Amino acid sequence: MNIEKRATAGVTATGRKLHGYIAKFDSPTRIGSFTEIIRRGAFARSLSAGGDILALADHDPAKVLGRTRSGTLELREDDTGLAFTLSVPDTATGRDLIALAERGDLGGASFGFVVPDGGDSWNGNNRELRAVNLHEVSIVQSWPAYGDTEVSLRSRPVMDEWLDRARLWLETV
Repeated sequence: MNIEKRATAGVTATGRKLHGYIAKFDSPTRIGSFTEIIRRGAFARSLSAGGDILALADHDPAKVLGRTRSGTLELREDDTGLAFTLSVPDTATGRDLIALAERGDLGGASFGFVVPDGGDSWNGNNRELRAVNLHEVSIVQSWPAYGDTEVSLRSRPVMDEWLDRARLWLETV
C-alpha cells in the first residue's frame, strides 16, 4: 500500500494547543509535476468511519502526539477544509516541537492518506481528490506541500504565521 503525504505551512506557538487546517478545499496546489485540488467532503468517509487517526511528529509512529480515540486529536470538516485541534503532550517530543514552533522553525503540518478506488480523478496533469482514507496527521519540522493552509499553537489568542515552502513526501509502506 502506498501512503501519500501532504504537508501544510504556518506553525506558530503561544501555548500547548495546536489547531488550524490540515488541508483546505478547492485550492489548487502544485505537487511535483502535477496540480492537486482537494474537494469538499474528501475526508468525510474517514471521519465518519470512527477509526483511530493518529497525530505524529514527522510521520514517525514512535512519536505519537495524540489520537482521535483518546480525544487528544479532534478532526472535522468545515466549509474551509480539514480542521484539527491537538493537545500537545508534555513529552520530550512535544516540548521540542513547541520550542521549534515558538521560534518559527517548524515546517507545518502534514497528513498521510491512501486514495480508495474512485477517490480521485485525473485530467492531464491535474488531480482531483474526492475521497481519501486518512491514516495520520503529523507536525513536521521541514517543508510543507500545501502553502495556503494554516496551523497555529495556542493557549489563549490565536496567532497565524505563513511559510512559503513546498515539498511532497511519498512513502511506500
